[in-house]
Amino acid sequence: MQRPYDLSSINALICFEAAARNLSFKTAAQEMNVTPAAISHQIKALETDLGISLFTRRNRGVELTEKGAYLLFALQRGFETISDTITQLRDQPETVDVTIRTTTAVSSLWLTPKISAFWRFYPNITVSQIVSDVPGMTGRCDLSIHYSNPYDGSEGYHKLFQDNIIAVGTPTLQAEHNIQTIEDLLHAPLIHVHNDESGWTSWSDWFAQLGYHAPKGRSFHLNNYMIALQAAQEDVGAMLGWDGLIGPFLEDGRLVRLVTQNMPSPMEFYLQVHPRASEKARIFVDWLVETA
Repeated sequence: MQRPYDLSSINALICFEAAARNLSFKTAAQEMNVTPAAISHQIKALETDLGISLFTRRNRGVELTEKGAYLLFALQRGFETISDTITQLRDQPETVDVTIRTTTAVSSLWLTPKISAFWRFYPNITVSQIVSDVPGMTGRCDLSIHYSNPYDGSEGYHKLFQDNIIAVGTPTLQAEHNIQTIEDLLHAPLIHVHNDESGWTSWSDWFAQLGYHAPKGRSFHLNNYMIALQAAQEDVGAMLGWDGLIGPFLEDGRLVRLVTQNMPSPMEFYLQVHPRASEKARIFVDWLVETA
């Protein structure tokens, strides 16, 4: 009987997603509790099955090929949709007071540290996150954080912050490509982030806003901002940073600001309070808006 779905080995796809997300066979192996050789074997089998190369192997690690990045994008959408559906099917524990939905980047870089600080003042209010980059999948939540066009001030919407967008990279990248001006950036390797959920400003948008033509340097495309940050730290290229999100990376020197110019973000981060929000959720709303 013909299978209803044209899929490669599910185990190989899971191994590939972990390796591609981490840009590391070793890290993927640690995450899945197997050996790096096992990860490598699964990915080679997948490449053979598909008849394409998914990674470019380099001395310092691996990089996704264009087709590899395309497959990662598809797998993450699929896995996140499955994960979000399972979350909706499971009963939320009685002890969860607040459930908030947001993207991977906002959760990792901004929200999770905020929750830790919130618990210093309200230790008895439990908070749960639904983290997903799949557009339209809201799940069962009290609150959600969005990066979008400014809202109209309607009830239930609260502005959190609005960033400046800056060009960042490692000191090594800056030295290797002698990046001092925007003209230098036009020919430097750049990391491009495309995501249907967040609508990140592109390099072309950024250069156009500052009066320059589109970049001509080597490009590396991703659909996940956190993986893009990891790639930037590995000297893959320069990337655009929202200064309210990546402050810790600049403070400890993992990334540096490459040029002085910046552009105000055309969109803002705002909090939406859903009708089902409890009184404890509204306490969290008031605290989060005040501290933002």
